[in-house]
Amino acid sequence: MTTLTPRRRAARIFVPVLAVAMTALAGCSASSEPTATDASADAAWTYTDDTGTTVTLDHQPENIASYADYAIGMMSYGLEPVAIFGRQDVASDDRFADYDLSDVAIVGNSYGEIDLEALAAAAPDIIVTGIYPTDREGTLPVDGPYYAFADVEQQAQLEKIAPVVAIEIGGNGSDVIDSFNNLASALGVSDETIADAKTEYDAAAADLTAATTENDLEITQAYADADGVYVVKPEDEPETALYGSLGVNFTNLNPDGDYYWDIYSWENVGDMMTGDVLLMNVEGLQEEGLLEQATFVDDPALQAGQVYPWQVAAFDYASQAAQMTELADIIRNADKVA
Repeated sequence: MTTLTPRRRAARIFVPVLAVAMTALAGCSASSEPTATDASADAAWTYTDDTGTTVTLDHQPENIASYADYAIGMMSYGLEPVAIFGRQDVASDDRFADYDLSDVAIVGNSYGEIDLEALAAAAPDIIVTGIYPTDREGTLPVDGPYYAFADVEQQAQLEKIAPVVAIEIGGNGSDVIDSFNNLASALGVSDETIADAKTEYDAAAADLTAATTENDLEITQAYADADGVYVVKPEDEPETALYGSLGVNFTNLNPDGDYYWDIYSWENVGDMMTGDVLLMNVEGLQEEGLLEQATFVDDPALQAGQVYPWQVAAFDYASQAAQMTELADIIRNADKVA
């Protein structure tokens, strides 16, 4: 997973490398004893993650190492990880712009590259990352490696430092948020804090639905590189599945085809030019690069300048509320061109 394969290339950052997702959440739901209301730092702590793995500690975790996407959600709830690893430079990641990282050990800035010594020095109680289904049936690669880990050998080394807790990134995005919230509660986040965040999330969701009724557009979410365009299957990616349930009309030309992507070479890319708006994965070609592709230059959305860099948001209420607000604004200000 250190390289970008076609099916993973554009999703969790809208995907580039990002692992795949599914249409129905089939994994185990997370559960925890004690919960946020009956746990204390001195009490034994037990948590069963989305792979069905149970982690038991003699105290509620206080030192948490996390993949960047879940660290963002934790910080939005007032938890500060002791270490963060990401698939891009964490310090310059705009998603952390509102948070102080001065006391956080940045132990990885590229997918699969984690400084084990620096991570061990941070002394985490648990390490949090994601796990993606490999098909629409929700099959989880429980034998590893989990997302963000280079291989099973690296995962084994990480597990010697601290237990790994995995969040399933599959099904509808609301399911992923619920899983993240289960973990947050188990880590001591209050019900009130989560409820307050949900209030803003619900308002953003309602506004996104309103935008779709005001302006009926088709949205194409994709990744592009020298090989061609990878169009996400909206029911296979949790974020697009969530937004689709709220009324967003995503390009879905071959829903029963291969999992996660419809893949178009530059020779046959004309077949997918049906969207009014292009949301292009931030790690791939953007408007300037797309205009250099002779077979794509006539795309209606591209010609209209309705091309937006896009990165799938973290699956917490605050991140998704901001993402939905941005998408609603894009929809309201776009024209129907295809």
